[in-house]
Amino acid sequence: MQDADKIAKKISPKPSKQQSQSESDAFESLLQDKFNLSSFRIGQKEIISDVLAKRDVLAVLPTGGGKSLCYQFPALMTGELTIVISPLIALMRDQVAGLKKLGIPSGCLHSGQSEDDKRKIFQDINKGGPFLLYLSPERVQKEGFKNWIRTRPISLFAVDEAHCVSQWGHDFREEYGQLSLLKALRPDVPVLALTASATPTVLADISKQLTLKSPSKRVHGFYRPNLYYQVETCVDDDAKLSLLIQALKQTTEGRVIVYCGTRKVTEELANFLAGRFAQVGFYHAGLASETRNKVQEAYSRGELRILVATNAFGMGIDQPNVRLVAHYQMPGNIDALYQEMGRAGRDNKDSTCLLLYSKKDKGLQSFFVQSSDARQEIKDLRWRNLDSLVNYSEGSECRHGEILTYFKDSQRVETCGHCDVCDPKSNRRVDRPVMEVLSSALKATKTKLKRSSKKDGDIVLSQDQQSVFEGLKRWRREKAKELDVPAFVIFSDQSLKHMAQKHPQNLSELRQIYGVGETKLEQYGWDVLAELGVSR
Repeated sequence: MQDADKIAKKISPKPSKQQSQSESDAFESLLQDKFNLSSFRIGQKEIISDVLAKRDVLAVLPTGGGKSLCYQFPALMTGELTIVISPLIALMRDQVAGLKKLGIPSGCLHSGQSEDDKRKIFQDINKGGPFLLYLSPERVQKEGFKNWIRTRPISLFAVDEAHCVSQWGHDFREEYGQLSLLKALRPDVPVLALTASATPTVLADISKQLTLKSPSKRVHGFYRPNLYYQVETCVDDDAKLSLLIQALKQTTEGRVIVYCGTRKVTEELANFLAGRFAQVGFYHAGLASETRNKVQEAYSRGELRILVATNAFGMGIDQPNVRLVAHYQMPGNIDALYQEMGRAGRDNKDSTCLLLYSKKDKGLQSFFVQSSDARQEIKDLRWRNLDSLVNYSEGSECRHGEILTYFKDSQRVETCGHCDVCDPKSNRRVDRPVMEVLSSALKATKTKLKRSSKKDGDIVLSQDQQSVFEGLKRWRREKAKELDVPAFVIFSDQSLKHMAQKHPQNLSELRQIYGVGETKLEQYGWDVLAELGVSR
């Protein structure tokens, strides 16, 4: 049996040098000839170069950013076996079907296959040459498979949906938590960890859990200029329904996804919408597997145009013409919000992402955190993540700019020109509806709709107080830029308005302001007081 050192010596490339023009030409030629693509997307080439140089890589490319090419392309370049860890059988099947259409050797192993199907895959691998083998994380842990991995020339382990590795992430999965065995079995093989959304904290934990060796970090592509980000604060469910119906009326073409926080609300909302719109369905994890598959297939074929769903719907879904993603209830953190919004406009055409936010939503997510059996430090992080999303929702800085800074993208913008903050008059913005009687199920009164035109809990400021508030916002913007953090991480708009209204004169009074805890008091207390004209 060959040991890892012998295999490493056999398959390791020559020391990497600066890529020559001929190598670059070879990249472009392979991209066009095998993948029918004219150019790389942002970040792909850098990730591929790191992989070919045998480096471990942490790569964050958003939904629709072309993550799969980052391991498919190197497999052809090296001409050897690449093993891809993926969480969903449907996703594995789709990728293998796509690769076979391109004439690229590939296969996946899962419980639904016959022994003959599995045997054929191993026969194809034994022929040599490039092959992409897709596996579930559970299969990698089987003893027989561990032994097989030890003896094979393997050019790369690719871990897709890598945020599932980290308990700090939004979708931790126990079966992913054992994937450190990849490095234990084959320390000579580089690991490419890919995810659509991960904060620096989650990335660091992914690296730790997978025992990566000095990985390069590639965070690209979070800026989606074809997406219009809009947040509307709603006083109650009637206001939410009014806005959602208006959004659906404005979205006359393409598909729609409406995300809800619970299965009950998902079904109730779908039934309500089905009375007003055609081709409405719903999807959640409580449905039988056969039913979920039928719903997903109907949505893919266009038989359903509007799908109301929980966060169970989305992973591995690649519908190019989703024109609207609406969050009827907000998720638990910005990572999940961004990933779900990212399912809009994958064909690069203009689309709208609408978050319908209410204080009640925070209560629902708070219940989820409280009822979780996660250890306390995980719960504490989830509380902080929830607060960040609330502050983002209530904020007044560029939505795209805040997202890019939050994820530490290599690209930054201060004013995007296509969100509700930067372009409130855009034709992509969902208009607040004029009062109408929708049905007995929607008992909205003129008073409620008038109230819904203002943000729930908004503080009314005098002219002088408004001036102070604007000064505090400028200070916050400058401080955020200095620290390279989103403005909402420092203080929410609500906190700044309280400061402008109450005008604290010392740290003790500042401590009483909404959203000012001991940590923020220590970090920013004297800066805020100085901005308010208070000297030490």
